[in-house]
Amino acid sequence: MKYETIKIIFISCIFSVNFLTFGVNITYGQTTNDLLNKIEEKNNEIKKLEEEIKQYNLEVDSASKQAVTLKNTLKTLDLTKKKITTDINLTENKINKTALTIEQLGSEINKTENSIDTNKIAIINAIKEVQSLEDINIMQILLSNKNISEIWTEIDYIQETQNVIRDRSKELVKLKSEMEVKQNSLRGQKTSLVNLKEDLNGKKLAVVYTAKEKENLLTQTKNKEETFKQLVKTTEEKKAQFEKEVYEYESQLNLLVDKSKYPAPKNGVLSWPLDNVFITQKFGKTVDSQKLYVSGSHNGVDFRASVGTKIKNVLDGTVVGTGNTDLYPGCYSFGKWVMVKHDNGLSTIYGHMSVISTVMGQRLLTGDLVGYSGNTGYSTGPHLHISLYATQGVRIEKYVNSRGCKQVTMPLADIKAYLDPLAYLPAI
Repeated sequence: MKYETIKIIFISCIFSVNFLTFGVNITYGQTTNDLLNKIEEKNNEIKKLEEEIKQYNLEVDSASKQAVTLKNTLKTLDLTKKKITTDINLTENKINKTALTIEQLGSEINKTENSIDTNKIAIINAIKEVQSLEDINIMQILLSNKNISEIWTEIDYIQETQNVIRDRSKELVKLKSEMEVKQNSLRGQKTSLVNLKEDLNGKKLAVVYTAKEKENLLTQTKNKEETFKQLVKTTEEKKAQFEKEVYEYESQLNLLVDKSKYPAPKNGVLSWPLDNVFITQKFGKTVDSQKLYVSGSHNGVDFRASVGTKIKNVLDGTVVGTGNTDLYPGCYSFGKWVMVKHDNGLSTIYGHMSVISTVMGQRLLTGDLVGYSGNTGYSTGPHLHISLYATQGVRIEKYVNSRGCKQVTMPLADIKAYLDPLAYLPAI
């Protein structure tokens, strides 16, 4: 009978679909187990390296707090280099783990696509069978020589086939939804991989910077403690002279600063620039600022950050300038710096960096990489300096009025334009 043939084909189709899906699961299961084991191995390695970095951070911090001597400075540089090298190994492990995760997700997506294909086959065949059955209308069935029991059986088979179509359709919708989730996750993992590779390149440059800093120090001092002390003294004198010069110049700028053009102080307008926050110097007149600055006031906030620490953008904005004041001997300022103009009338500068990871005109979102902390410019030790300005009152220009920085392009602001970053950063 025609119907019996259709029934056999239908059952055969369903069996083959389930068999194909089962076969995919076996292969996929073996692959998944291998990948998951490798991912777990990377997780264990990552935890171990993170513990090593914590220990190095403690040692670097301890060495930095000791007396400023040539011996201690060189020791700090060596520890910093070891710490960043370990951090590079950590990042490489994270890259390998992410690559394995991408491979695992790729396998899951292939499995889901195969399941979707087999379900489509089942639906197509089921629809064909329903069509074949429905070609025999109810009147034909009633007028046939079949008894009433056979007629009900055929109607039941039609309904059964329709139920299979519905079930397979639901499965198809579910599988499609699962695949979309996996595809989104895969895109996220690929973005993470790009960021990790960028991070790796930045950290490698930070190692180069640290090695060069040590080399320069040894060249300047010829490994003699007395020469180092004289170098520190001379640097402090030139720094004081330069700072006085800048303060006098900025006091006379008299730029328009309209308070209605930028937000009133409120915690949380900006986000933290570092993953681990430890403030070493606040804004304004403090006990330390009276000792350290000619003006008696600190124009930003300093954060503890060993060389090679990732610096994050504090608020959506556009990079309006980058520079390196160290290119000009005698210009004791920000060292390597980046300035970001935000969308709300505020601007920030990140100073004393070892590596700049942004370019002029680049659009940055909150949390995007700006660069890596360092000890460039005039700095008493590795740290991150952030100044916050009312955008109206700051401009980037060549400092031609300076004695030691005539060729340097850097941000200069009316003293009214300096704002307290801690009034806008999250509450401590």
